[in-house]
Amino acid sequence: IDAGKAGPGRPEGRLSQTAITPPQASVGLALYRIAHAKRPVIIVGYGARDGMAEVTALAEALNCPVITTFKAKGQISDSHPLGAGVLGRSGTPVASWFMNEADLLIVFGASFSHHTGIEPAKPTIQVDFDRMALGKFHGVHEPVWGDIGVTAGLFRDGLPAERACTDQRAELAERWSIWRAEKEARAAKDNAAGINSALLFRHLSETVPGDAILSVDVGNNTYSFGRYFECDRQSVLMSGYLGSIGFGFPAAMGAWAADTGRRVVSVSGDGGFGQYMGEFTTAVKYGMNITHVLLNNGELGKISKEQRDGEWKVWQTGLHNPSFAEYASLCGGHGIRVEKPGDLPNALVEALAADGPALVEVVTDPLLT
Repeated sequence: IDAGKAGPGRPEGRLSQTAITPPQASVGLALYRIAHAKRPVIIVGYGARDGMAEVTALAEALNCPVITTFKAKGQISDSHPLGAGVLGRSGTPVASWFMNEADLLIVFGASFSHHTGIEPAKPTIQVDFDRMALGKFHGVHEPVWGDIGVTAGLFRDGLPAERACTDQRAELAERWSIWRAEKEARAAKDNAAGINSALLFRHLSETVPGDAILSVDVGNNTYSFGRYFECDRQSVLMSGYLGSIGFGFPAAMGAWAADTGRRVVSVSGDGGFGQYMGEFTTAVKYGMNITHVLLNNGELGKISKEQRDGEWKVWQTGLHNPSFAEYASLCGGHGIRVEKPGDLPNALVEALAADGPALVEVVTDPLLT
């Protein structure tokens, strides 16, 4: 069919505004619950990423913690007085404590999938711009269909002067203090089988630029990232939860290609990087400034853990690896291998300062995750 001079289609007249205002009745019912809650907690999923300014303002008005799902890690800084970290199996005991003690969950843009760890028995207000996401897995007390930012703003503006909620900031600071002490204790463990993940991600938290883009893979390395890495203003890219091994480095290439001017750092295990390690030559060819941190424990550690948890024999999870640092150098990039804990800080600084792609291969203990 000859299209003549029609040309390509354009978005005008095809896309509507997405800032959906929720029904007034839904807002009123939600505000009633919020006003009477003594220990409300806000939980944000990845779907709340564009409304975080309004969500944070609501939390500050309520003096209540903001917990994130794993996929939403970094949407509020871990240094914010109300940031409570990640919920779920890849999260922190800080987040779990406040959800368990809460008498109301105000959930913005979260899927409620099993991995999120959101307790279905708690009184819950669920806000989502996708109507089909409301009550998808189980009924909630107040489902609210609306744009995240618009709805959070309406909640904040509608708060009554008299409300039951307590200021949870001091308790939150105390819980962070307990968790950071526990992280230091874990970082000090040494089985003489490699560097442990708590120590690695402590140094990474201290070294990575505050505005970096971080892409992470799947597996134990990613669970440890969720648990131990403390976000400042970094943006975190992840594929989801399981079944997408190898995502980390290709995602970093995509982030670099977006030309944001921000440093790009990716994290993976040896199994994940092995899926797409040939792409390192592409990164060298185009001079991509990507720093890749590779946790090499010589196995598919997550699968080994699942086998041990099932009380089965660990079977066929070992890997036959090259020297990934030498491989990076042979490709024309910058490769560093770290076997001793004391060498880790300088290696990370060196890799971040390199021109072009750099890879830090860290020999890690598969049991200290």
